[in-house]
Amino acid sequence: MRLRRSPAALVAAIAAVVIALTGCGADSQAAAGEPGEKFTLRIGVIGSGNRLTGPVGYLHDKSALVPLLADAGVGGVEVFSFPNGPDLNQALVAGELDLATYGDTPALVARGAGQPTRLIAQAAVGLDAAIVTKKGGPGSLQELAGRKIATQTGSYMHRYLLGALTDAKIEPKEIVHIYASDIEAALERGDVDAAAVPAANVEALRYKSYPVIDTLAVDHPQYRGTSATVVTETFLGEHAGFVKTWQAAQVEATRQAKASWDEYLSFAVDVGGFASDIVRKTTLEEQLPDTPFTDEGLTLLEGTKRFLVQQGFVRKDFAVDDWIAPEARG
Repeated sequence: MRLRRSPAALVAAIAAVVIALTGCGADSQAAAGEPGEKFTLRIGVIGSGNRLTGPVGYLHDKSALVPLLADAGVGGVEVFSFPNGPDLNQALVAGELDLATYGDTPALVARGAGQPTRLIAQAAVGLDAAIVTKKGGPGSLQELAGRKIATQTGSYMHRYLLGALTDAKIEPKEIVHIYASDIEAALERGDVDAAAVPAANVEALRYKSYPVIDTLAVDHPQYRGTSATVVTETFLGEHAGFVKTWQAAQVEATRQAKASWDEYLSFAVDVGGFASDIVRKTTLEEQLPDTPFTDEGLTLLEGTKRFLVQQGFVRKDFAVDDWIAPEARG
């Protein structure tokens, strides 16, 4: 089954990528500065509060990230939060960011639209989600046929939802874009019958007795999400050695997070906005790889890319191996 639902936000982002490709270099060069000078690394993330999450965010929160990046010329870090991947992609292609760390789905869509990025790491592998329904609503995946379903379009949850429906040969009435933070209100009002949301949101909704009818990691593990850390090709050309420096910082951040797990979880509670018991249940050490790339992470990434090509969300197919920056290999 081919679901012909190119969400407006995703389509707009792709269009912005194509239009802006020829005009982003000068702004990026101005922000980066001359070779050898200290510069401020501009990082785009998904979330709020302009804060880095994950182990790298944990390190940055302790003022320990910039020193690890100093050898690459980084004198400071500025973080910009975006509500979803398509919005971040527009800022990246406009030359307003140097690096982005976000979900694999929007990163793949952008690359497939011709956005000149290079993949340098995966900071998280095996991200979970689930399909939650309104109270008294559909009781199974099959009962979603002809129903209205919400998700955050352009996300790994969106990819999971489409994959689960396709595998079950289910045709919903409509898939609509709603941010994960607004899903509960939509379910409460009956605006939608079900929604695909991240693991932490699932637990928050489960606590309030919203039924969970399908779980990504249990029912469709091949669709688990990963993160993608990408840099622009312009930035990469101006900062030789940055990739290895960033990868080393990510590895060290993960090591420190796992070595001080309770402290890391406290950071995750602070930055995530969820209750401590939810964060502790959904933040898993095994989702944080000890190396920049793993076989599992690349396998999941390839599967996501292949599905997005089949669905038409990735306009032009490409090899993941060609997307990875040469300096990032090994």
